[in-house]
Amino acid sequence: MGKVKIKKADIWIDMTPMSDVMVLLLTFFMMSSTFMKKEPTTVTTPMSVSEIKVPETNVLNILVDSIGRIYMGMDNEHHSVEALLSMAGQYGVSINPLQRTAFLEDGMWGMPMDKLEAYLNLDPDARNLAIKQQGGIPLDSIDGGESEFQMWVKEARNANDEIKVAIKADQNTPYKVIKKIMGELRDMNENRYYLITSYKANQED
Repeated sequence: MGKVKIKKADIWIDMTPMSDVMVLLLTFFMMSSTFMKKEPTTVTTPMSVSEIKVPETNVLNILVDSIGRIYMGMDNEHHSVEALLSMAGQYGVSINPLQRTAFLEDGMWGMPMDKLEAYLNLDPDARNLAIKQQGGIPLDSIDGGESEFQMWVKEARNANDEIKVAIKADQNTPYKVIKKIMGELRDMNENRYYLITSYKANQED
């Protein structure tokens, strides 16, 4: 007696719903993610056991490298440009659309105002080199008045009155620089700010 052959049915799985879900998930993460701003220098923050999280929006980030150079950045580009144009007007610096674009491309700024215009005319690679060699927002006051650092903080506050200040300093930054920054913030009645550190679990002996 011959064997009965069972006809094999082709298995077909409709992948359309899975593709739709994947696209929706990808769109969700792209829309809800906060991209990190490019930092002009690498900073190794000190360790602490604090678990207080810094807000992701409405933040003025103050970055201090290991030798005390200061850089700033805001998460909102519109507010960053508003602060830039106000500072440029006070210092008589002319900012054209191409320079404005270059300013936003950097993510963080940190050139003294007397060098800013020439700096923004450089190509990206040259700017990256210049900000590491000649960068740093001055802390010294001008004729007994406000320093450039204080003026940038003030203009950031004018651009966004809900701004929060966060200081991210290298573990090797001289203490006198951090003390100076805190002193200048205190003089402006900016007494609430975050100190960014790396989390270290509290281990009991």
